[in-house]
Amino acid sequence: MTAMDEQEQRRRRLAAWRGSHRVLARRSTDGTVAEGLAALAAGIGAASSTGAGSGFVHDPDDAVDVYGGGVVADLERRVAGLLGTEAAAFFPTGTMAQQVALRCWAGRTGNATVALHPLAHPELHEEGSLGAVSGLRTVHLTSAARMPSAEEVADHPEPFGTLMLELPLRDAGFVLPTWDELEAVVAAARERDAVVHLDGARLWECGPHFGRGLQEIAALADSVYVSFYKSLDGLSGAVLAGPDVLVEEARVWRHRYGGQLFQQYPAALSALIGLDRELPRLPSYVAHAKVVAGAMAEGFAAAGVPWFRVHPEPPHTHQFQVWLPYDVEALDEASLRQAEETGVTLFRRWGSGAAGAAGLPPGVSVTEVTVSGAGLEWSAEDVREAVGVFVGLLE
Repeated sequence: MTAMDEQEQRRRRLAAWRGSHRVLARRSTDGTVAEGLAALAAGIGAASSTGAGSGFVHDPDDAVDVYGGGVVADLERRVAGLLGTEAAAFFPTGTMAQQVALRCWAGRTGNATVALHPLAHPELHEEGSLGAVSGLRTVHLTSAARMPSAEEVADHPEPFGTLMLELPLRDAGFVLPTWDELEAVVAAARERDAVVHLDGARLWECGPHFGRGLQEIAALADSVYVSFYKSLDGLSGAVLAGPDVLVEEARVWRHRYGGQLFQQYPAALSALIGLDRELPRLPSYVAHAKVVAGAMAEGFAAAGVPWFRVHPEPPHTHQFQVWLPYDVEALDEASLRQAEETGVTLFRRWGSGAAGAAGLPPGVSVTEVTVSGAGLEWSAEDVREAVGVFVGLLE
C-alpha cells in the first residue's frame, strides 16, 4: 500500500469511527483539533467530580507553566499523593521517564543490567533505546506470555540491578499476575539485592484484579511510571514517582534528555481531567469488560467461527485481545464495513501480534479491545448481535 493509499484509508477509518453511534470506547484521537481544544477548555473550567481544591479540576485563571511549576507541579503533587510516593516528576513521554528511571537505578546499584520481559515495551516498541541511549543491558527471565515467577527471578544465573515489571503486560494480552504472585516476585528480587521498577503505563486499572488500591500496589516497588494518554485519555505525558532522591536525580536527567519543555500545560491539564473524570470510572470499565468479553465468545461460537480466542478470559483489566484465523486485511475491511454500514464499531485495527512471542499461532490475527464509558451502554445481547454481523461480513 502506498503512502497515499494509507492516508486515504486512515481518513476512511476516522470517518467511520466518528460516524458510529455505538462504540466500545470513544477516543480523543478520533476528533478534530477544534474539538480537542474545546473539550480541554470545557473540562478544566467544569466543576471537579471529586470536589477537591477550589472546586475546579484546576483553577482556569492560573498562570501557564514555564519550565514546570504551576499546573505541572499541581499534577506532580496529585500523582505522588495517589501513589503514596515522596515525589513525582512529569515527563513528556513514558519512554523517556522509564529510560531515566532505569539509568538512575543503574548508577545507584552499580549494575547496568535490567531484567524485564521480552514483550515489555522497551524491548518491542523503543528501537533498542535502553542500550542505544542509556547504555543499559537487558536480560529476560522467561519467554512465557506472563510475568516471571518468583522461582525464575531467584534462579536467573547472572546478577541484575533492576527488575522491571510491566503491569499489565500489554503485548501478552493485558495480563496480570495474582497479588500473591506479585508479592513473591518482588520478594525474590529483594533477596537478590535488586530494585523493582513498575512500568505502570496502565497501572490505573489494575486495582480491581488485585483487590488493592493504587498506593498498596505502588508500595511494592522502588519506583513507578504511569501514563496519562492511555487509560485516562489525556493528550500525552507521564510521571515518574518514587523517593525524593531518585526523583530529584531524574529531573536532572530529564533536562539532559531534552524533556524540560518550555510549556506543558495542555498535556498537564488533560491529565488532571483524566484523573478527575476517568480514574474513578475505571473499575466499572473493568467489570463491564468481562461482560463484553464473555458475550464476544458466545457470539463467535453462535456464528460458527471454526476457531477463536478471547484472551484472557475473563479480562484482567478493561482491555483484552481477540484472536481470529483470518488475514489482517480481511479483518480490517470487515471491521470498517461494519462501522460504515451499520454505525457500530466493534473492532478497530487488526495485526499479526508481537513476533509470535505471546503464543499467537501462525495464520492468526489479533486485535485489542478497550471498554470505556461508551462501552457501558452495550448489553451482552448487543455484543452478541454485533459479533454476528461482523462474522457475516467476513464471509
